Amino acid sequence: MAIDEYLLYNCNDPVLRIYGWSKPCISIGYFQSTDEVDFKKCKEQNVDVIRRITGGGAVFHDMEVTYSFVTKDFSQGIMESYKEISEIVIQALKELGLDAKFSPLNDVTVNEKKVCGNAQTRKNNTLLQHGTILLKVDVEKMFSLLRVPKEKISDKNILDVKNRVAGISKTFDQVSDALKNSTRDIFGCELVSHTLSDKELESCQKLADEKFSDEKWTFKR
Repeated sequence: MAIDEYLLYNCNDPVLRIYGWSKPCISIGYFQSTDEVDFKKCKEQNVDVIRRITGGGAVFHDMEVTYSFVTKDFSQGIMESYKEISEIVIQALKELGLDAKFSPLNDVTVNEKKVCGNAQTRKNNTLLQHGTILLKVDVEKMFSLLRVPKEKISDKNILDVKNRVAGISKTFDQVSDALKNSTRDIFGCELVSHTLSDKELESCQKLADEKFSDEKWTFKR
């Protein structure tokens, strides 16, 4: 999260970042209340909880490919910008043989099931979009970590989520390579691999320590 914020404020050229998670984690949207997360169960199961700088609801990150895209060239309309940037994901999934489609406001679906959710923030005339591409989904674990009202935790509701959300059954490397290829094709550009310098990493670590690891930030709402 710290690296994504650093890129948002310090990059003039478009940046595609692809990453995974060292262990399961729940990220909370910028405007979301922490009441929706069961912190005790998260601690018991060694699941981190962080707050994003992008909007949206709570997301359980586990078996997935996560990407962030930073650009100063974007449509001002929320829907249009989501659609344009999500095309990177759509074309990547099509390369992998999946009939992916954009589903307003900010999802990508395959066979009418959500396989990718996205969230945005805009600062200093720059847009950051986060997205998660599900490789596999553990709905039962997700329900156990979020504070869903008891009347909603039922076999019917879990089945309903399973019917609406799906993993794409591809590997991290397959999806990562396809995202790079689709970005090249859509923007007609070559991708330049970038490694953060020691100074940049120090700035990111400072953000991680002083902001994203601070309970005042996590529990701000």
